[in-house]
Amino acid sequence: MPDLNTLFKRGTKYLLYLLSIYTIGWGFTPYAPVFAGLILGTSLSLFNFWLLQRKSTQFGEAIAKGERTRSLGSFSRLATGALAVVIVLRFPDDISLGSTVIGLMTMYVVIMIDFFVLNLVSKKREKR
Repeated sequence: MPDLNTLFKRGTKYLLYLLSIYTIGWGFTPYAPVFAGLILGTSLSLFNFWLLQRKSTQFGEAIAKGERTRSLGSFSRLATGALAVVIVLRFPDDISLGSTVIGLMTMYVVIMIDFFVLNLVSKKREKR
């Protein structure tokens, strides 16, 4: 099983590819508010992904040392969601709320797809 840093690098790469596609959509289609929401949501989703990776690494190190830990940063990730909503409410004509929420969930979809692809590849390797 790949380590956490490998999963983070691969997930970051996928999110950056999606952001570049969204940017092209924002610039060249008439659906600029939808793509602006996707860009905002996915950018904050990437930040949440980084926070999750960082807190998970700190959690693992603390457990290995036998120390107690506080949390995995759920409040910070919820606060970025609230920040996204505040930004959308500030610019309702320029950014779509629905696409921002979809963008915030992008990280979790990417993680699930990556998990299933890794399982498929590992099962094919086991059959050889």
